[in-house]
Amino acid sequence: MLVLSACSSSLKNNAELTGSGDSIVVMKSYDVVTLVSDSGVTRYRVETPEWLVYEKLERPCWMFPQGIHLEQLNTSMQVYSIVESKHAVYYVNDDIWVLSDSVRATNVDNEYFETDKLVVEQRKDSIYTDQFVKVTQKDRVITGIGMRSNQRLTRYVIEKTQGIIPIDEKEDTATDSIP
Repeated sequence: MLVLSACSSSLKNNAELTGSGDSIVVMKSYDVVTLVSDSGVTRYRVETPEWLVYEKLERPCWMFPQGIHLEQLNTSMQVYSIVESKHAVYYVNDDIWVLSDSVRATNVDNEYFETDKLVVEQRKDSIYTDQFVKVTQKDRVITGIGMRSNQRLTRYVIEKTQGIIPIDEKEDTATDSIP
């Protein structure tokens, strides 16, 4: 869901070089709005107030200390999925995103996900958290501690689940072992 390795950018403000030694910020950009394409098709729209690029660290990364807003687009440029958080880090060599602080996401089925931390491993098509998670579906709310999912948030497992799940009482109970 968060593929940003090959991207075309449009920066509202100038990038600047700051820092020293191993922790040098090689790019600092403000008010970034960028479209990300894959094979010539625009797939994502990304907005962030601040984008820092660290290339000289032991684990090179991009930091988004003031948050990130990502919209996934279909071929008609319609938004069908949104992810946002108040803080994000992308580890360039590993293709891993760590989203933290008020992470919110919606999937193609319009299910709404909320948690305080979400890790996206792009190479493994995997999203997970060990934190409290709340999933709001059209007819129920499921909560739990921990979640695993594919990147599209369409096949997911909530761990240590909590919540009330409605059951249709009109269903045939003839196969129940308890009368």
